Amino acid sequence: MLDADLARIYGVPTFRLNEAVKRNRERFPADFRFRLTRKETAILISQFAISSGTHGGRRTIPWTFTEHGALMAANVLNSPRAVQMSIFIVRAFLRLREELATNAAVLKRLAEIDRNLLIHDAALRDVYAKLKPLLLPPPEPPHREIGFHVKPQNLRPAMSRTRGGGDPRAFGQIRG
Repeated sequence: MLDADLARIYGVPTFRLNEAVKRNRERFPADFRFRLTRKETAILISQFAISSGTHGGRRTIPWTFTEHGALMAANVLNSPRAVQMSIFIVRAFLRLREELATNAAVLKRLAEIDRNLLIHDAALRDVYAKLKPLLLPPPEPPHREIGFHVKPQNLRPAMSRTRGGGDPRAFGQIRG
């Protein structure tokens, strides 16, 4: 949370908040507050339409307070409004943590559902592969052909039609 936003919440001017923080530096370690870089400040100016330093706007790089830094700032300011807001901030951050925990639980449950779907998907593919042949129409039964057909196993070797060779009964030369 930016120092200007925090000062607005606590009902004090930004320079008073920063002044109180400077007087109590030992209460604000690096993980309670930090300065934005010039690049980050430039992005904030362009995104939130903060006036630039050349037009009467902010001339210093803002401090950013973490959850613990915001609460510590309320303790340093020691005004009635700051006490009320510190309670509000604690509740807001607790609610934020609960929301994040809820989101984590939802994501875990979604991952579990996804895993189950993959298992079911594989099982359904297996069932489909086994049922697919049963869903095809049955092959057509062979049709009985009309006429006389000789099966290949009953065929004898071919005889020559010349005289003196082969079986004479085969060509009707001898009746008997």
